[in-house]
Amino acid sequence: MLLEFDAILIGTGQAAPALAARLAETGMRVAIIERHLFGGTCVNTGCIPTKTMIASAYAAYIVRRARDYGVEVAGDVTVDMQAVKARKDAISGESSRGLEDWLRHLKNVTVFVGTARFENATTVRVNTDSLRAAKIFINVGGRAYIPPLSGIEQTPFLTNSTMMDVDFLPKHLIVVGAGYVGLEFAQMFRRFGSEVTVVEQGRRFLPREDQDVSDAIRGILESEGIRFRLSATCISLKAAPDGTGVIVGVDCQEGEPQVAGSHVLVAVGRTPNTDDLELSRAGVETDNRGYIKVDDQCRTNVPGIWALGDCNGRGAFTHTSYNDFEIVAANLLDNDPRKISDRIPCYALYTDPPLGRIGMTEQDVKQTGRKALLGKRPMSRVSRAVERGESQGFMKVIVAEDTGEILGAAFLGLNADEVVHSLLDVMYAHAPYSIVRRAMHIHPTVSELIPTMLGELKSLTVE
Repeated sequence: MLLEFDAILIGTGQAAPALAARLAETGMRVAIIERHLFGGTCVNTGCIPTKTMIASAYAAYIVRRARDYGVEVAGDVTVDMQAVKARKDAISGESSRGLEDWLRHLKNVTVFVGTARFENATTVRVNTDSLRAAKIFINVGGRAYIPPLSGIEQTPFLTNSTMMDVDFLPKHLIVVGAGYVGLEFAQMFRRFGSEVTVVEQGRRFLPREDQDVSDAIRGILESEGIRFRLSATCISLKAAPDGTGVIVGVDCQEGEPQVAGSHVLVAVGRTPNTDDLELSRAGVETDNRGYIKVDDQCRTNVPGIWALGDCNGRGAFTHTSYNDFEIVAANLLDNDPRKISDRIPCYALYTDPPLGRIGMTEQDVKQTGRKALLGKRPMSRVSRAVERGESQGFMKVIVAEDTGEILGAAFLGLNADEVVHSLLDVMYAHAPYSIVRRAMHIHPTVSELIPTMLGELKSLTVE
């Protein structure tokens, strides 16, 4: 059956539901398609469930440190993984179900459940129905990338998605990949009580971060008993001879040539969910990794088709996906020419303590040759962090010497993912750092030391 709409949205990640509501408010007839779980990665296998589990892991960590705070806890601290999973499922499930219910009750919106495939540039098939519209928005997200490692097809392994089904404590979890996802799971399960080894092909992890940031994070994780095997140039997987675990070959420059564990998590990147959309029938171009090519306003090469969120390769975060919605809605409905290039890079790594990153790194600035100033302060000189017994990490900021504008910052420490926004907002205003330098902040907080740090700026040495 051919059904006519004004707009079709494929996927229900962070961009499409909000856009569906905006379009429907104008009187458009909107179809929104979801083939599995409403809410996409963030709600079901990403932000919400993992941060819920991280909260449980943090609770276990603090209880084990109770004596540091003068609190006595009798007996060993154990973690009920079934209870951890149940809590995670309840919070994540409520978000997913709430979103689906909201969409199904939106005026002018029709929800379809099934896999969407393009028939041409204006028509999408779902199950036995063909949906046609002049405007089509793709928000299908991504999934874990499975690398062609030797033995991987014959060896059971976990991904960030299947980790959501784990209701037991792995005796020894081997994490392949020392990126943001891998490190969060590594610390989480170490705090639950697993032995954890992280295997990484590179000589260091988090290569987009400055060396001091990467080194500090590694030191924090190693202090909790997490082991690292870096420069693993040839990684392979195979089942243990007794069938009760997995052996990961690492071929590192030093150390044993393999690591034996009970379970392995493969976390080496993401790939877009575009391979079964049959985009070629619509003439939509993708790059060699499958990401949909878009311009500065999320438009594809085909008029009337947009791509938002992870699948367009212009950002891999919930906040960039939602910002894509804001950009598209502003241009289509508000006569407001917002652009992807307007936004300042910002993200967080949710280890404990977290890393909050905005703008350019120190290395980025050095490579431009631009004269800049650097401010840096260890969290051990931040009263709030010391009082909380959580003084690991540091914060640093880079300022343009000529204009005084903030170029970037890295905050690794207590509440860093929140505190860093005090500088991000100033960057969007294109205001000089002196605005923050002269501000009076509340004591005792982490933020109160930002003006102090900005009062101690020194020339950034270009090597």
